[in-house]
Amino acid sequence: MDVAAAHGVAEGDKGYIQETSGFLFWSFVYLGAKHMVTGYDHLLFLFGVIFFLYRMKDIGTYVTLFAVGHSTTLLLGVLTGVSVSSYLVDAIIGFSVVYKALDNMGALQRWLGFQPSTKGATLVFGLFHGFGLATKLQDFKLSPEGLLGNLVAFNIGVEIGQLLALGAILIAMGFWRRTEGFWRHAYAANVGLMTLGFVLTGYQLVGFFVI
Repeated sequence: MDVAAAHGVAEGDKGYIQETSGFLFWSFVYLGAKHMVTGYDHLLFLFGVIFFLYRMKDIGTYVTLFAVGHSTTLLLGVLTGVSVSSYLVDAIIGFSVVYKALDNMGALQRWLGFQPSTKGATLVFGLFHGFGLATKLQDFKLSPEGLLGNLVAFNIGVEIGQLLALGAILIAMGFWRRTEGFWRHAYAANVGLMTLGFVLTGYQLVGFFVI
């Protein structure tokens, strides 16, 4: 059983990745976009990041930091062959959701006595999100022919998928924020987000110690 499902790749896509060779720009753009819009760990983290952001300038800053981190470790991880257990990486990614929910609830500031850098955390966790996918991709026999170009195309697809998913989240958040219940339910929503993060983390740790 494959427990490390957050960065899983569908069997059809897996076979395609392993069997193709050469530079296939649009195919890898599609695969990257598909990964992002179906990557619930990414979406939960982004949901937490933008939960209390209203200005597009601020949203753009945080999303860019996440993208820079994600893109850096995705490319470097595959090209250098550096990898660790995908279960551990995905457990950290699950924890990133927990961390962001706690941050949104003000718990980190209360516990630590100061407010940790939200931008720094977004960048650091972006690095782990990218490394998680890089670790999974290294399980496949990627053709060295056109590898760099395909990785760049995949990365472009990931960012396109991120923008599409982010747009949908922002639209939904926009409607919710106009209701009287937003502030009344904001804390509970982040408790739910934290719970999902713990579930993701525990799920991966079970895979690491049991599988």
